[in-house]
Formats: sequence, C-alpha cells, structure tokens
Amino acid sequence: MLSVLMRARKSLGQIVIAAAAVVLAACVPSSGPTVGGGNASGKIQVALLVPAGSGQASDELLARSLQNAARMAISDLGGAARVDLRVYNTAGQPAQAAAMATQAVADGAQVILGPVFAQEANAAGVAVAGSGVNVLAFSNNPDIAGNNVFVLGPTFSNTASRLASYAVRQGKSQIMIVHDRNTAGELGRAAIAQAVTQAGGSVVATGNYEFSQNGVVAAAPGIAAAATSAGAQAVFLTADTAGALPLVSQLLTDNGLSSASAQFIGLTRWDIPAATLGLPGVQGGWFALPDPALYAQYQARYQSTFNEPPHPISGLAYDGIAAIGALMKKAGPGPLSKQALTQGAGFVGVNGIFRLRSDGTNERGLAIAQIQGGRAVVIDPAPRSFGGFGS
Repeated sequence: MLSVLMRARKSLGQIVIAAAAVVLAACVPSSGPTVGGGNASGKIQVALLVPAGSGQASDELLARSLQNAARMAISDLGGAARVDLRVYNTAGQPAQAAAMATQAVADGAQVILGPVFAQEANAAGVAVAGSGVNVLAFSNNPDIAGNNVFVLGPTFSNTASRLASYAVRQGKSQIMIVHDRNTAGELGRAAIAQAVTQAGGSVVATGNYEFSQNGVVAAAPGIAAAATSAGAQAVFLTADTAGALPLVSQLLTDNGLSSASAQFIGLTRWDIPAATLGLPGVQGGWFALPDPALYAQYQARYQSTFNEPPHPISGLAYDGIAAIGALMKKAGPGPLSKQALTQGAGFVGVNGIFRLRSDGTNERGLAIAQIQGGRAVVIDPAPRSFGGFGS
C-alpha cells in the first residue's frame, strides 16, 4: 500500500490505471462547540480530514470515496448512529492539514479521522497534541505512529508477520529478501527480516535493484543466481504492482527463478489492479489481503449506493467509523481516549478484524491468497477474532 506512503510514483510495468475525475465540494462546518466541550446534542463529533482541494483529480476521487465510506458506516450503525461527521479539506498538504486539525478541535471534534498522507497526518497530530484529541490516520507509515497518532493502513510489519509465519509453517523457512533500492524498499526489507526471524525462519540472502527499468534488468540475473546458491525456499519481494513488480517478477522467471522453484511472496497487494493477476511472473505467488468475503460485500454495497467502485483505501474510513461507533457508549463529552481505542478485543470493519496498538500501529487479521491461473485463491482464511487477548 505504498500509495499511502508516497504521493506519486512511476510504473515500471505496462499496467495503466485510469480514473475519472470527480469534484468534491468543500464542506466547511457551520457551527462549533467550545474546545474540548464535546457535542451539545449528545453525539460524538468526528472530524474527517480528506485531501480535496489539491487540484489533483486523484485526490478529489479519494476524498469523495473516503467521505462516502464514512457516511455508509454511520448509516450502518442504525438507530445508534450518534456520530456528527464534519469534513475538512487538507489539499494533501501538511500545513493545511495542521490548520484543519486545529480548526476541528476548536469546533469540538472528539476524534480526528484521517488525513491520508504521512506528512500531513504527522502535522495534524502535532498540531492537536496538546488537546488530547487522537488522530486515526489513513497512512500505513509506522514512522508517524505514536503519541496521539494512530495509523489505520495495513503496515509492512503486520503483513510481513502474517506471511512469514505462514511460510515457515509450510516448511519454507529459508527465505531470500528482494527489495527496491529506495525508502519504501528499505522499510519493507527491515519489516520482512524481523518477521522472518520472529517466525523462526532464516534470511539466507538479500538482493536489491535500482528503482528503474534498467536497474531491474541489470540486477535480475544476479538475484536469481543468489537465490539458487543460497538454497532459498522462498523469495519475499517488496515490489508493488504500480512499481517494479510486473518487470521484476517476469525477469526473475526468465532467469529460472519462479514460485515453482522458490515460493514468491509479496509484501504488497498483488490483486490491484486485477490485470496484475494475469502476469506470468506472479503465477503461484502468495500475498496477504483483507478478509475478501467482507470486503466483497462492501464493494458491492458501495457500488450499488454510489454508482461507482470504492477507492481501494476507502474502507479505512469505514473501519475508523466502525471503531468509533463501537466505543460510543463509553464516549464522554471530551476526546475519545487512547485507552478506549486500544482495547484488546479490537473491532470489525469492512477489511475484517483489526485493533490499534498503544504504539500507534495496528494489527489486522489478514487472509493469504495464491495466484492460480490468473485468479487470487484464498489458501489461508483471515481470522475472525483476536480471542480477546490484549495488544
């Protein structure tokens, strides 16, 4: 989910994603209770920070989808829907995110949902740190987590742990890591290495490539040879579908390395866009994803309600409202507490079960899928509960 970590990126593959431009009108709250006073109507006041106003069509689409998802979640709370949702546009900029977060708290927000990008989420958290208001950001970057900032996006650590544990249980404990030579790739490499060790496996080799077409072409033969020489039973890749995955998976296969010889494992989603599933190089590969049954229901309902598909990360807005809704009975007139947000039993959203950790990161119950004949087939289902254990 590197799209949340980085605003833009050049693809090395041939997959093109087209999105129609939509315009989301700015929503400016018209009234505001006093700071920290809660909502006089007895509702819990939630500020939703979205990237509208940047002038980029992709940001407008994302903002619209997040708002739609949040309102769908409120509707699903039924008669208990005591959520007063107020939307603030950040334009995807840290300074504006900080200003909007400050305004939201002044308007009486008890919790902030969003924003999307890591730098603006960090800025929003810092701006309201003294108020006691927590920020549930849509980012997946653990570097900004902590204090009053929680990240809702699936983290590399969580995904790597799920996949590494499964791989070791399947007898594939000798693992080679292959990563992009950039910030996201290094973060992914570190998460995989830690997860493999914790799962009882061994990192037998590490390969990398310059994040460019020429870089992948130059590195692929050496990576394939190193995997064979090290006796790797699995190759864990950090590449994503919008970046190097289409090219690196194909070139490794061309050099004699594939899931048939050493199990390919992906740190990122390999089913978005769906066209990726048909690529020869990813056949047989494993990757983790949210509970597909629950998410399919969400997609169908969203499409039916809004006559367009949801943005891939819009479900995080739904999950945030679901968590807030589950805590409404405990909510007082002030900010929603960190203790309440980090309850061990967790919550259930459209992406399955999840819980927030005291360090600001999250744990999500993920399924594991294998690409078989151009389809993603679940080979290990997502758990449906945490069993009540604390985080």
